[in-house]
Amino acid sequence: MYNSSSQPLRHWLRYMVSVPRGFLWHHVLRLLREKPMSGSEMMEEIEEQTDGRWKRGPGSVYPLLAWLQDEGYTRMMPTEEGGMKRYMLTEKGEKLFEEQTKLREKLDFLAPGIFAKLWPEQLQELKEPVRRFARSILELRKNLRENLNEQSIKQIAEFLKNTSEEIEALNKRLTKTGV
Repeated sequence: MYNSSSQPLRHWLRYMVSVPRGFLWHHVLRLLREKPMSGSEMMEEIEEQTDGRWKRGPGSVYPLLAWLQDEGYTRMMPTEEGGMKRYMLTEKGEKLFEEQTKLREKLDFLAPGIFAKLWPEQLQELKEPVRRFARSILELRKNLRENLNEQSIKQIAEFLKNTSEEIEALNKRLTKTGV
């Protein structure tokens, strides 16, 4: 049975389910940027880098590699002895990697739990507060749709304005002093 109050959550989850595809793209492009690799080497490296939390199989890696090659983002290196096919990034692939990196940075803020392993060690203390903040904003949006009134809107707008100003002031201090 469809529950209209769950629609915002379903909408959000639909996009969250698609994040791993972009996550895989980013990892494959990043790995190929470092050095030519085979699909199996990429799968092993991704698993190792995520401490075994995220395993990709041939059914996701090889179709992506084929598509990247068909679109000119990668090219296959001459087959070495033993028959292992290695791929390398093209200039067009470098540009795609840069675009994916920008997208991942945005998603990292919106869904830090997915990219938790990628947060630098110095920022681990921020991971949980950012996750809670993002979740709270999503819940607030849902609650506003269900309980829309002028007083709530004014109160939330004032809070968000003040919070944004505080974050902007922190950014200015960090930019000027590096502290």
